Amino acid sequence: MQFTLSELAQRLGAELKGNGDQIITGLNTLKSASATQVSFLANASYRSQLADTKAAAVIVNEQMAGEVPCAALVVANPYLVFAQLSQIFDNRPVMVSGIHPSATIAASAQVAEDVKIDANVSIGEHCVIGAGTEIGAGTVIGDHCVLGTDCLLRANVTLYHDVVLGDRVRIHSGAVIGADGFGFAPDKGQWHKIAQLGGVRIGSDVEIGANTCVDRGALGDTVIGDHVILDNLIQIAHNVKIGDGTAIAAHAAIAGSTIIGRHCTIAGCAGITGHLEICDGVHIAGMTVISKSITEPGAWASGTAQMPMQDWRRSATRFRQLDSMAKRLQQLEKRHEGKA
Repeated sequence: MQFTLSELAQRLGAELKGNGDQIITGLNTLKSASATQVSFLANASYRSQLADTKAAAVIVNEQMAGEVPCAALVVANPYLVFAQLSQIFDNRPVMVSGIHPSATIAASAQVAEDVKIDANVSIGEHCVIGAGTEIGAGTVIGDHCVLGTDCLLRANVTLYHDVVLGDRVRIHSGAVIGADGFGFAPDKGQWHKIAQLGGVRIGSDVEIGANTCVDRGALGDTVIGDHVILDNLIQIAHNVKIGDGTAIAAHAAIAGSTIIGRHCTIAGCAGITGHLEICDGVHIAGMTVISKSITEPGAWASGTAQMPMQDWRRSATRFRQLDSMAKRLQQLEKRHEGKA
């Protein structure tokens, strides 16, 4: 796969500064790019690598174009154009439709003609598989599931019963959609399971990372909106609702019945307790614990900043002393008021 710089500039809507006949065979980082590859500069912290890059061309904004030592593809948003270029050079094998003979498909299932179903796939009763969909080896799809058009389920994905996917949903290996939520009623030292009677509804253009779990609803459905991206190893509990365009990084966990608004970002290892409402446009920092609803957009964080271990130990000791210090301060204030 190769293109000239002129061809790429036209496809990307970029202004080309340099030799348009240069052949391009791929893309790479500023530090590792070869003389036939394109790189990009979207983060100012990598600016020092620009002068020494061996790339054939670099995607930059107008302000940085004068510093590029080779050809430049000048755009308003270099990171977005890098994403678009990565799609041009995507090396994922082209889908060839067909059903592997080892696949097991229920007689009541409706499967479009132009799908690819790999080895040892199991598709349950009354499922609907949309056109252009690809289902990887070993994937299990339970009864009454619906997959829209052009979905991609990688190997060993599990969809329990009554899961609905929109169009162009991509789910990576090991993900489990529709497992039982953590619902148990305590009585006399024993836990009694609550049947999880809802399902999972996932919108269009959603990506779900490897080993992420989205639990089914206890009564109503767990709902994920359009254009949501979920990283690897995320836990979405029963009856959670996630608004359109929200992005959640790895190891985050959202407890049951919490509602996350539209266009939020939740960083890695963040935890959100149950039955909360997070409004649109909220940005939650890594390792943050959210225990109260958030009604105004903005950035939120908790925990302490990184510091040397010795300093952290002293700070932890002071933290344990805060209550007694506050009481002594109140006593001093009362004495001062009494003397005034």
